[in-house]
Amino acid sequence: MIRTATREDVPTILRFVHELAAYEKAPEEVKAVEADFERDLFGPAPAASVLIAEDGDGTAVGFALWFTTYSTWLGKAGIYLEDLYVSPAARGGGHGRALLTELARIAVERGYGRVEWSVLDWNAPAIGFYKSLGAAPQDEWTVYRLTGDALAALGSA
Repeated sequence: MIRTATREDVPTILRFVHELAAYEKAPEEVKAVEADFERDLFGPAPAASVLIAEDGDGTAVGFALWFTTYSTWLGKAGIYLEDLYVSPAARGGGHGRALLTELARIAVERGYGRVEWSVLDWNAPAIGFYKSLGAAPQDEWTVYRLTGDALAALGSA
């Protein structure tokens, strides 16, 4: 079952973020705390949305955090999937596919032009899974990120 997250899911979302960071070999990178998700997911101006995957007994086993983007080339909004995570014990049970199916349903229902995300180049299981759904890599694009001191320096120039 896939459902929209509620404020009560914040501790679970943060736990999943920590588990995902550990899987991606960067547990020290997580700086978020529950108050950040309370504010940014459930405050007066939500910055993102979260879907929760549950197993048959209602236990949360995964999540997808996403937000809208805009393509000037398509002239349409889209969905950017920031995080997709399913607990190791629940993998292979269709939860990841169900989360992506729900995101695709939302995109189609709203007339969005695409759903996109990034995946680490070493994550062969995820890459294989995404390709099995018909997703295509965008190898000609390179992601750049401005953060920390460089962001502060440029922002205060």
